[in-house]
Amino acid sequence: MSEYVLELKGITKIFPGVKALNQVQFQLKPGEVHALMGENGAGKSTFIKVITGVHRAEEGEMFLDGRRVDFKGPRDAQAAGIAAVYQHPTSYPDLTVTENIFMNHEMKKHGIIQWKEMHQEARKYLDQLDADFKPTAEMGSLSVAQQQMVEIAKAISTHARIIILDEPTAALTASESEKLYRIVDKLREEGVSIIFISHRFEDMYRLASRVTVFRDSQYIGTYEVDQITNAELIKQMVGREISDLYPKPRVKLGEEVLRIEKLSRTGYFKDVSLHVRAGEIVGLTGLVGAGRTEVMEAVCGITRCSQGRIYLEGREIHIKNPTDSRDAGIILLPEDRQKTGLILSWGLGRNVTLPILNRFSHHGILNEKEERALAKELLEDVDTKAVTVFDPASSLSGGNQQKVVVAKALAQDNMKVVILDEPTKGVDVGAKAEIYQIMGELAQKGYAIIMISSEMPEIIGMCDRVYVMCGGRVTGELNREELSQEVILEYAMEKGTDDKKNAKKEGAE
Repeated sequence: MSEYVLELKGITKIFPGVKALNQVQFQLKPGEVHALMGENGAGKSTFIKVITGVHRAEEGEMFLDGRRVDFKGPRDAQAAGIAAVYQHPTSYPDLTVTENIFMNHEMKKHGIIQWKEMHQEARKYLDQLDADFKPTAEMGSLSVAQQQMVEIAKAISTHARIIILDEPTAALTASESEKLYRIVDKLREEGVSIIFISHRFEDMYRLASRVTVFRDSQYIGTYEVDQITNAELIKQMVGREISDLYPKPRVKLGEEVLRIEKLSRTGYFKDVSLHVRAGEIVGLTGLVGAGRTEVMEAVCGITRCSQGRIYLEGREIHIKNPTDSRDAGIILLPEDRQKTGLILSWGLGRNVTLPILNRFSHHGILNEKEERALAKELLEDVDTKAVTVFDPASSLSGGNQQKVVVAKALAQDNMKVVILDEPTKGVDVGAKAEIYQIMGELAQKGYAIIMISSEMPEIIGMCDRVYVMCGGRVTGELNREELSQEVILEYAMEKGTDDKKNAKKEGAE
């Protein structure tokens, strides 16, 4: 019997003009959670598709339980007990949970689908995952975390003994991630082998016993998780040492640029006050649901606040919509860059210049040469890795997509305040360092920066001051010298809870 349930040797995959995988290898033990890490473009996604039969490798061998296999397509991989759960659920939103779980392997008798039995089986799989929704629920009504549960239930329903989880925590909150961790632990205890692909070190440390690193389409090495440091792992992933992952520049702070006083929106946040100066990076953090994004959306006119005042450079302003915000020089880079930050099917250049197209219009005729020249200059300023300005935004990695969103903000020459909502969400460690570098450069140019983030290391590493929120209120304001994960959590949980108790008590009185 082989030591490995799955083994790949010398796998090479070539696309026209690109060697997507170059002699890579991988070994997965029975009942093991094995992390696979690397920057975007390292070859991880192509590797998954070779394992699942979507792509056929030009060179190399794959073994299951020591026996060589050659998948002609995804059905062969599924029949062999291999399933993949992708970062973006590949579900049918208008169908029920049961229909999604049993898609392409429905339970039939004499050619008739057995709905009662399928619902019962679906309920059994959902109970196994501690799901809190019904198998008759419509898929489109579920949260991202719940949809991922359905995808895992689908994998279980095919009796998969190898499950590949591709960036499953990228769009999850901390509590949702913890629930996923428990599911993975349970699957491992039941003997399922799991390949866990992630950019997040906490995922690896929480779940995996070993980690394999790919870089530039090549196999770099496999390491015991408890025997490799963060610094060593980063060096293997990016090919260089990132001695200062958070390149916080020393900036002489200028005058106050933005101040909000007692801003409230009924049902979302109450009496929020904060300010930011020129050259300052101010963090806005707290647990998910604290109201951080909602406050900044109100500042930018995406929603309307019920009371409070906003001051820009000492003058009160009244922002009724996002256009007013843009014209005032307050720019929001949204959390979901794919849905609200970019038009993915459009070229990079047009994404960058979209808010300022009127600048290139002369007598109703668009000067496309001038437009492309500015877009190219801005994309180069933020070191976007692309071939031309005509490349669609969908073709870029998450980190490079975020750079395009930053370039679009820089296109607006009246910018004074930059609000970045979860700017490094879903990007690899190398791209994170580059985004932090851009933030530092913006601060040096005198822009006032507000960063909303759930990642405490970047809040501590990059911010001059931090506001902590809980339950729609600011529960603490901390200087750089006061920052630590323990202090931030105290304000995000205990003090916020005390505020809620006091509010309830005041209401009762």
